[in-house]
Amino acid sequence: MFYYLLKYVFLGPLLRLVFRPRIEGLEHVPASGPAIVAGNHLSFSDHFLMPAILKRRITFLAKAEYFTGPGVKGRLTAFFFRSAGQIPVDRSGREAGQAAIREGLGVLRKGELLGIYPEGTRSHDGRLYKGKVGVAVMALTAGVPVVPCAMIGTFEAQPPGRVVPRIRPVTIRFGEPLDFSRYAGMENEKAVLRAVTDEIVYAILTLSGQEYVDEYAAVVKERHAAEQRARERRFPRAPFA
Repeated sequence: MFYYLLKYVFLGPLLRLVFRPRIEGLEHVPASGPAIVAGNHLSFSDHFLMPAILKRRITFLAKAEYFTGPGVKGRLTAFFFRSAGQIPVDRSGREAGQAAIREGLGVLRKGELLGIYPEGTRSHDGRLYKGKVGVAVMALTAGVPVVPCAMIGTFEAQPPGRVVPRIRPVTIRFGEPLDFSRYAGMENEKAVLRAVTDEIVYAILTLSGQEYVDEYAAVVKERHAAEQRARERRFPRAPFA
């Protein structure tokens, strides 16, 4: 019930007012039955915009940190995600990927829409990064279509680190569903999983027009963070600078 109160009474109207989203290809999202909506991830606001404009309920696999943040902000964020029916996924440790897949398959078995960001994390620079194969595992195991989705303009509206989004229009563009039934029973084949994932990411790229980087976003983020730490050790700031 809280999900629909947010969608139609509280958050949905506010998001439409602030972002004035232009919706393209909404007819490509199945009206019923299980399906995966796979999109790029440019902004924290992506979590709210897509559910606000879809006619059907969609469940996202959300990182566990959204449910465990400190202070008032952390408790409010956790309350929102839990009340909206989003699923926390621990991304640390060897079993993290398998846990996410199990949770996602549970959503699909109930005949619902599952939202996934194949990159695994937000883009820190607006580019599209290499996809992780979990989306392919779920699509092949459950035998469901994958609808590619591109969020356009959300990075400029609310880039990482910006709390209050800028008031500006964005576009949410859905592509035709991708059918992978030709790979039925091959969800354990690494080459097949990579090919399916790359096809999904290419469809998102075609819709979004982003620059593509053939590396995992998390790896690039960590490399940049390490470089920043190294610079700070070499050139420490003065205490009162």
